Amino acid sequence: MFSLLYLLLAGLGLGFLIFIHEYGHYYMALKEGMKVEVFSIGFGRPVFSWMRDGVKWQVGWIPFGGYVKITGEQADDGQDPYEMKDGFFGKSPWARIKVAAMGPIVNLVFALLAFSILWLSGGREKFYSEFSSYIGWVDPQSELYAKGVRPGDKIISYEGREYTSSKDHATSAMIGDGSALVKGEKIDLVTNQHVPFEYEIQAYPHPRAFIDGVTTLGIFDSARFLIYDDFADGTENIIRDGSPMQQSGIQPGDRIVWADGQVLHSLRQFKHVINDGRALLKIQRGDEILFARVPRLQIEDFVLSPAFREELRDWQYASRLDGKLIQQVFIPYNLSWNCVVEGPFDFIDEDDHAKAFSEHPYSDIEAPLQIGDRILAIDGVQIKKAHELFERLQEREIHMIVQRNSERSNQFEIEEANNAYINGIQWNSLKKLAASIGSDTDLDHVGKLHLLNPVKPILEMDFPRTEAESEALTIAIKRRKEEFQAIPDPVRRAEALRILEEQEKSLIVGVALQDLTIKYNPSPIWMFAHLSGEIVHVLKSLIVGDLNPKWLAGPVGIVQIIHTGWAHGIMEGLFWLALISLNLGMLNLLPLPVLDGGTICLCLFEMMSGKRLKAKTMERIILPMLVLLMGFFVFVTYHDIVRLFTQWF
Repeated sequence: MFSLLYLLLAGLGLGFLIFIHEYGHYYMALKEGMKVEVFSIGFGRPVFSWMRDGVKWQVGWIPFGGYVKITGEQADDGQDPYEMKDGFFGKSPWARIKVAAMGPIVNLVFALLAFSILWLSGGREKFYSEFSSYIGWVDPQSELYAKGVRPGDKIISYEGREYTSSKDHATSAMIGDGSALVKGEKIDLVTNQHVPFEYEIQAYPHPRAFIDGVTTLGIFDSARFLIYDDFADGTENIIRDGSPMQQSGIQPGDRIVWADGQVLHSLRQFKHVINDGRALLKIQRGDEILFARVPRLQIEDFVLSPAFREELRDWQYASRLDGKLIQQVFIPYNLSWNCVVEGPFDFIDEDDHAKAFSEHPYSDIEAPLQIGDRILAIDGVQIKKAHELFERLQEREIHMIVQRNSERSNQFEIEEANNAYINGIQWNSLKKLAASIGSDTDLDHVGKLHLLNPVKPILEMDFPRTEAESEALTIAIKRRKEEFQAIPDPVRRAEALRILEEQEKSLIVGVALQDLTIKYNPSPIWMFAHLSGEIVHVLKSLIVGDLNPKWLAGPVGIVQIIHTGWAHGIMEGLFWLALISLNLGMLNLLPLPVLDGGTICLCLFEMMSGKRLKAKTMERIILPMLVLLMGFFVFVTYHDIVRLFTQWF
């Protein structure tokens, strides 16, 4: 019901923008003494109409657009339109310019007025991640990752354009010649050291997108808070019975900041830590005590000497573990009985070797172990003998550190939220608390930082759900599989099905984490200028061929955008109305014959040359452009519908 209401509001919103645009033309035409014959919202045959003050008011059955018909705009019976004193062409070029310009001007004024209302009302509530300049996740296969850019680092600009929101990560790859200059800072959170970087990065097909033309530079997410709190709509966020997090000790308001050796910056990173299969080891290297995240791998993947294979069987027997040895997991290192590293294993498949020993490890904590390293603890449990390590490797436990009573205010503006995100945590205290894991030092908290009880992840499919939820999940997976099986490209189809299977087998800890909500409230002048600049940037990219027009939103897409805006509240709906009004105003000022800007250009030509264009000449100019515009209208509407059905199914 609410969806239908928001859809109705979206239609009314678009109709309102069309109405004020056309009313601008109508008002100025009357003011200049022109006779208005028809005021239409929509095109085609009227659904209903009425007469008022000599003007036919109507609503057409094609609701996307509108027009005001002024006497003389279309010559009748060969009559010269310039001879019609109360007609459009019967007035001076300057009068015609005012009539043509008033529609776009009304749209621009409405946009500025709406931005002002938003500003005066305190702005919109948004999630921090939408405007955070800190990175939440970098594709490990990307060029940026290979150059050392990691979650927690900061993006300053793309192609010289200052970073303003998370959509810049996508548009910087989609708009341009296939590469982008990326500027930012690599940040050491403990030392607060900021090292500037500047890389020319080649865009590549997004590995998680299955639509032609979607590219990325490698940054998938902006940083966000990971807070255990009620949902944004006020619904209580309850940890269910049987959830791995049930006995963790997490409390409402806790912000998860660290898991298994990594400072967390996004949900995607958190899921990666849970699912990457690495064991958290505490090792001794000389006089240093260090953490290491080492992959757990199937023993059948290793090339083992007969002697060490027998050693592993002894450790399995000592651990009282059933099953075949090759079905167990181990780390890719030859160890002594007292857990001293003697060297790495060889692999049957070289691809497995590349995965285990990445050329570009996430950080020093994932660098290969060195000969002579001694393993002191695994997943927070101290060990002394290799069979203890063998036993502990067969199960996975996650250690997490939370900041208790973290900031949950929705009154923060973006700079305050950035400060809370980075400076709200005592990084040296975090380092101290993390170092206590797997040691004789018994710490459960340092200041506001608390160490949760270890958590054993479970398969997502094993998560406790109601019968209705399980049925809905099964149906959703089935539909998704059918959608992926319909992908024409066999390579993309196989990759999509692989990712879906990977998601079905993914591990979870069973907690829904919320981002911090902030007040986004830039000044109306800044908002107007910034968004106008973005529109100009997109138009320029279209003209020079740097942007495929299929990514533009047509009428169906615009209604969908407004619908989504209303669903998020009045202020969000008002923002999207303002943005679309700004687009309508600027687009109609383009110097194309069928648009208001084209009419203005023809009038300026007449003023400067002193020559009037003949009616036939104007028809020859306008009709081909009208055909092209209608073709473009059909093109973007088609892609709107394709995207809409892709989302539904």
